[in-house]
Amino acid sequence: MYIKTKNIKRKWSIYFCLLFFGLFSVSSNAQCAMCRAALTSEGNTAKAEAINDGIVYLMAIPYLLVGGIGYAVYRMRKNKVG
Repeated sequence: MYIKTKNIKRKWSIYFCLLFFGLFSVSSNAQCAMCRAALTSEGNTAKAEAINDGIVYLMAIPYLLVGGIGYAVYRMRKNKVG
């Protein structure tokens, strides 16, 4: 019974963390100061938004890869123990 409640608590804490980081990462602004100054001086906001989206996309891929590898290692270790 103790193991079952521990697993449920772990699942809910993972869901909460994913929700928390998912909601707060949307408002992130990834441009460096020099890129922002160069793009805003032209007055073209669509170009600045496109550059910002590209930077966020490039930043997210390594985190997804590391998370996927970490999850695969977790699953392998969980199957070995059980």
